[in-house]
Amino acid sequence: MKARVHVMLKEGVLDPQGEAIRHALGTLGFSGVEGVRQGKVIELDLAATDRAAAEAEVKAMCEKLLANTVIEQYSVELA
Repeated sequence: MKARVHVMLKEGVLDPQGEAIRHALGTLGFSGVEGVRQGKVIELDLAATDRAAAEAEVKAMCEKLLANTVIEQYSVELA
């Protein structure tokens, strides 16, 4: 089973990388971009075959390592 985890900064948390991207896009002529939030995607290949167990395991991974839940939010997709 494959899992994809999307990790983004929570709303209200300063995103300096997103702001740098927004500024760079403006200098390249893309002036209509008013905001950018930058995040990360983590893809996992899991041995689990039970969907509920896999989802619980990936959420535990996020809580313990993959996301800083104080300032980041995450979502999990299973395929």
